[in-house]
Amino acid sequence: MSTPWLSVVVIGRNEGERLARCLDSVRAMRAAGDTCPIPEGTAETAGNAVVAMEAEAGNYPQSDVSERCVELIYVDSGSTDGSVALAMGRGARVLALHVEQPTAARGRNAGWRVASAETVLFLDGDTVLHPNFVAEAMSAFEEVDTAVVWGHRRELFPHHSVYNRVMDLDWVYAPGYTAFCGGDALFRRQALEAVDGFDETLIAGEEPELCRRLLSAGYRVLHLDLAMTGHDLAVARFSQYWRRATRAGHAYAEVAERFRGTRDPFWSGEVDRNRRRALVLVGLVLAGSLLSVVIGRVLPVLIVSGLLVALAVRTAWKSRWKGGNAVTLLLYGVHSHLQQIPIYGGQLQFRRNKRAGRASGLVEYK
Repeated sequence: MSTPWLSVVVIGRNEGERLARCLDSVRAMRAAGDTCPIPEGTAETAGNAVVAMEAEAGNYPQSDVSERCVELIYVDSGSTDGSVALAMGRGARVLALHVEQPTAARGRNAGWRVASAETVLFLDGDTVLHPNFVAEAMSAFEEVDTAVVWGHRRELFPHHSVYNRVMDLDWVYAPGYTAFCGGDALFRRQALEAVDGFDETLIAGEEPELCRRLLSAGYRVLHLDLAMTGHDLAVARFSQYWRRATRAGHAYAEVAERFRGTRDPFWSGEVDRNRRRALVLVGLVLAGSLLSVVIGRVLPVLIVSGLLVALAVRTAWKSRWKGGNAVTLLLYGVHSHLQQIPIYGGQLQFRRNKRAGRASGLVEYK
């Protein structure tokens, strides 16, 4: 029996056919130098049993190490759509979590703690892995202080909705060493062990929070200029857009609270900027509307509208390096400012829960 070249941990909850697409993309990946072929799997593949466990118990059973070069692990968080059976049918080992509040952090921790390889690739169940990413990215771990390697995530269906279209640009970051990564990334297992993995109490923002601890421990996070994953955001309604931004605001506030008063107050600047921008936007709209009512003229509203359009155009121009045509960039400029309001709402939600001594619930947008 040999240790796998790579462990792939896929997390999901009611992803349906998106999960099937994700698992199939893992099977289609190219290994480094094509020296490690990935065999076709069946429902009888070794290690395919469903392991039911309580995530908070921290007592994860050890799996038999198969001779496969790639170990595929799917962690399910209470799906009711047949995801468990689907993953088993594609040869994955399935961990079914039974917890009161499932989170991405719980799922990822459960997966890497039973994984066998020295390198772990985390994927969300609504993503598709680029076949060449891992093979091209593995050499980055030759630098012993590199703990995380990630590439570009882009939307699979940017033209399915205006929300998909503009938020596709949210995934675009300049390559180089960074202070964070997203949910899809390659991790050095030794580094995960050194900091005890993800913080399972966070309902969002668990990846940047983990990266912050890794940086403090002397590791580095590297963003490569490589295609990594395609993502199915599946946001078609304004209510979904609003809830997703609210969740982001909650994450900013909660993670910033963790590091308040430290030498590196992570995300505190982002939290402050978001608050100022949200209050200015709301203040401008209210002031323009109120003044128009008082003087009985529409001019104040037109002036405020002009200012908001100018802000969107300015942001679009500064973001042109991300790509996209003029219309997409203008929509992205609108989105960049509009989202500040629900993001600030998420901050307020976190603070209300904290004052009341309540644990924050999972914020889902799909």
